[in-house]
Amino acid sequence: MTLAGASLEALTPLVARLIIESVGQSGQPSDYGFQYFTVGLDPYLELIDQEYLATFIAQGGSAFKMVVGVYGGGKTHFLYCVRDLAWRRNFAVSYVSLSPNQSPFHQLEAVYRALAHGLVPPLAPDELLSRYDRGLPSFLKAWYAQKLREYHERGLAGPARRVEFLQDLDALQGMENPNFSKAIKAASRALLEGREEDFAEAGQWLTGDGFDRRTHGRFGIFQPLDRTTAFPMIRSLAQWVRQLGYRGLVVLLDEAERVPSLSARQREQHLSNLRELIDECGHTSFQGVMLFYAVPDENFLEGRTQIYEALKQRVDTVFEDFNPTGVKIRLDDLQAEPVDFLCQVGEKLADVYEVAYGPRFATDSRRQTIETTAEYAVAHRWGDIGYKRLFVTRLVRALHFLRTRGTPPTLDDLER
Repeated sequence: MTLAGASLEALTPLVARLIIESVGQSGQPSDYGFQYFTVGLDPYLELIDQEYLATFIAQGGSAFKMVVGVYGGGKTHFLYCVRDLAWRRNFAVSYVSLSPNQSPFHQLEAVYRALAHGLVPPLAPDELLSRYDRGLPSFLKAWYAQKLREYHERGLAGPARRVEFLQDLDALQGMENPNFSKAIKAASRALLEGREEDFAEAGQWLTGDGFDRRTHGRFGIFQPLDRTTAFPMIRSLAQWVRQLGYRGLVVLLDEAERVPSLSARQREQHLSNLRELIDECGHTSFQGVMLFYAVPDENFLEGRTQIYEALKQRVDTVFEDFNPTGVKIRLDDLQAEPVDFLCQVGEKLADVYEVAYGPRFATDSRRQTIETTAEYAVAHRWGDIGYKRLFVTRLVRALHFLRTRGTPPTLDDLER
């Protein structure tokens, strides 16, 4: 089960253009289409799939991995590949892009809130290309719609369908946090009975977006999300996902931008909470969960207190083919020769470009354009932006140059 060999046969000019627009503007992969220019990740992806998703996690284990790669070094691309693998294995996925205004690890309740808002069931390509909804309420609606389809296929309708759904709902047991269970069942019954306001209010509590004793007390909920309930809520979320029939939950935390400086106290709390989350992955109560935390470097581990040392010990081992239990996934370790690697990516991206814009380029001109852009990106690899992101954005520009001017750009053209 690999991603690098995605066939161009199913790629339409519109989708190809969407890919080129996304890559050319920001260097970020689009939600769908990254498969068409994935290169060199199969060794890691195959290990993750075979050692974890297909076996250990699906059987009730849990694991934590830290993905390390410079800004623009392919972290988001890698996480999208993991997401695709997880969906193929019927895992629910919560992808969270950590932004300067959202660095939740110094607040455990914010960690749960981020996971609840990022939750998505397995999606088909056409769903990824449309405006799909994220978050626990939308996830619940998708499950309800799936149950209705099952009842229809079985010939159930009217009162019989209602009775069957309530029985299926009552069968959802064993969630650690009783308030979580009450909210799920209240929201589900509201869907069944078409009570939109009740569904929205129960959903508000489930996503951690507010608590009102009078409003939520009607559902038997009398406690808000806070630090003391955060971990039981995270575990309950994972337990609920598995009870719905998914094989587990894959969490992708992507530090896509530089986060603002935290106070010393917040920084220590951030590290302490991260350590606690890693430790959760070793507990039998945390089943069917695989968590990836993508960071640009390991500078956040620099310190001399006990918290720093404790966290360093937990993330010290390296994930590789002869040690899949290692924690650190170093993306830069996969590409020994950067120019050759970039040229491989460039050939795939040029294929997508040609689908988007029409006729194929002359082979020699295309190759020269890719090689020149690769040399340019590697020469600037020590700048603020990762050379992989720099390469794909400049290559799209270079291919535009080749298409409109009819000749490959020079290094001077790429500098402009």
